[in-house]
Amino acid sequence: MPLNDPRKLIKNAISGGYAVGAFNMHNVETTEALVWAAEQAQSPVFLQVGRAIIPHMGVRKAFEMTKHIAEESKANYVIHLDHGSWDECLEAIKLGFNSIMYDGAHLPFEENIKTTRRIVEIAHDFGIPVEAELGKIPDVGESVHWPDYYTDVNEAKRFVEETGVDYLAISVGIVHGVIPGLKPEPLAIGRTEEIREATKIPLVLHGASGIPEHEVLAARKAGVHKFNADTDLRHAFRAGLEAVFSQGDRQLEEAMAEGRKRMVAATIEKMKLYGCAGKINDKV
Repeated sequence: MPLNDPRKLIKNAISGGYAVGAFNMHNVETTEALVWAAEQAQSPVFLQVGRAIIPHMGVRKAFEMTKHIAEESKANYVIHLDHGSWDECLEAIKLGFNSIMYDGAHLPFEENIKTTRRIVEIAHDFGIPVEAELGKIPDVGESVHWPDYYTDVNEAKRFVEETGVDYLAISVGIVHGVIPGLKPEPLAIGRTEEIREATKIPLVLHGASGIPEHEVLAARKAGVHKFNADTDLRHAFRAGLEAVFSQGDRQLEEAMAEGRKRMVAATIEKMKLYGCAGKINDKV
């Protein structure tokens, strides 16, 4: 299938009461895993060029690899830039990404508004929707005073009104990464509902690995229609590598194939949880 309109995928998710999964690739095998999972689950998918692959491969090569693999499939996909800097967003627009996230969350609030608004203006001229982030999302294991990290409702309302952003990634108790055995912070579902009511736009949750099923379902109901997950899928891929190499000296290709197989299965489970499995042919 060709690249799809991300706005349509999100509108379908809103109408259907589900969320679309957004997952990062790291090489050819992990890209194939995401695409194959989308085909098998009959699910739309956001294929994300993210913070890990960009230093490794660069925006252009990562996009070209992803596009080459995806366009030969029957997957219903969007190629999305995740946590892009100013320069990376401009490059992504030129390359033909059909969805971008500009990350100005580290900037002072007024500067975040100013730079995000300009990226939105440029991207919208090319018909590309923009995701942005407000609030702070810590890395797993950090000592956190959560009220200092949550997205502020009034700031979110003003941010959306003044930037024209299409989707908003929020902080409501999520973290980047997972520590096995460590119970995650419960999601602030009430805050999520307040932000959705104030902004009137679809919300995004990053760091969706490790979130209990009942909280995922509650977040969907509260207005989250895109979940970003990476760690759980990388762990599945790694487990495949380790299972093969634990048998002694084996071919790298055999280990990568097993990692890919396990990542496909893990991705399909995420798609089922988010409710997007079987929704490939949804129409607004």
